Amino acid sequence: MFSKIMMATAALAMMAGSALAETYEVKMLNKGAAGSMIFEPDFVAAQPGDTIRFVATDKGHNVESIKGMLPDGVKKFKSKMNKDFDLVVETEGLYGLKCTPHIGMGMVALIQVGKASNLEAVRAVKQRGKAKKRFDAAFAKVK
Repeated sequence: MFSKIMMATAALAMMAGSALAETYEVKMLNKGAAGSMIFEPDFVAAQPGDTIRFVATDKGHNVESIKGMLPDGVKKFKSKMNKDFDLVVETEGLYGLKCTPHIGMGMVALIQVGKASNLEAVRAVKQRGKAKKRFDAAFAKVK
């Protein structure tokens, strides 16, 4: 009987933890409120355990991590073109992201998970043109 109670308690604790996790939807768009070739929204404040779902709303896009713009220990990633992609964020910090074919047009996004513990390192990664301008606007939203 005691082991059944323990198993039930453990199961409830696991369900409660997953119930608290949120899913944020980010659309990959040719045109949105902020202009052309964008992630919408281009900044998400999440918590460890949350999921960021990148939706291939328009064709010709993907999402890829940017070298030097991930928290320590997080492996780089790259989605397939024209496919939705779920990123479960477990590690606190900032995640800098790009659409591989459209970074030159400023298609970038910034995800903050918990505390922005790697802010200085992420800001130090050189960006150019529209990507720099959009990242500057995203950095202004970091808490």
